[in-house]
Amino acid sequence: MKLKMKLVTAALFATLAGGVIAGGHGVMVGGAEMVADKNIIENASQSEDHTTLVAAVQAAGLVDTLQGEGPFTVLAPTNDAFAALPEGTVDTLLEPENKETLQTILTCHVVAAKAMAADVIKMAEEAGGAAMVGTVGGCMLKAEYADDKVTFTDENGTSATVTIADVPQSNGVIHVIDAVLLPKS
Repeated sequence: MKLKMKLVTAALFATLAGGVIAGGHGVMVGGAEMVADKNIIENASQSEDHTTLVAAVQAAGLVDTLQGEGPFTVLAPTNDAFAALPEGTVDTLLEPENKETLQTILTCHVVAAKAMAADVIKMAEEAGGAAMVGTVGGCMLKAEYADDKVTFTDENGTSATVTIADVPQSNGVIHVIDAVLLPKS
């Protein structure tokens, strides 16, 4: 069973990491190498796929927090994930009067621990296929592993698939996801 788990985990990493640089120096995300000795903000700021997320983190006043010691696991929605929200949502959230709502949404993408994909898979398997994960923002996400994919589902039923797993940071790890997860409505 342990050998099978190791093979499945290795296959998952091969599927999800999709951008490991030769020699294992870093992972490519949004056209930029993510450097393990840089923090979450330093790396995310380099990704062309995460400009909306970085703008939102700045508008929410969370830069200092995500540059902090951690450890943090950040589920990082891409620009396309934000673009899939109803028209005008992002612009509205970025307005100063919506700072508190934006903070809640963003912190629903942050877990106060370093959880690699293998940790999430193990939790889900030990819980019978799905494990509940609490976030810094008070959201409960359902973490699942099926069909060689790790997904997180929010309390509204929105599911985000991890498209790039285990992007190492000096203060944690980033998993790129394809949807924005929201607090319970």
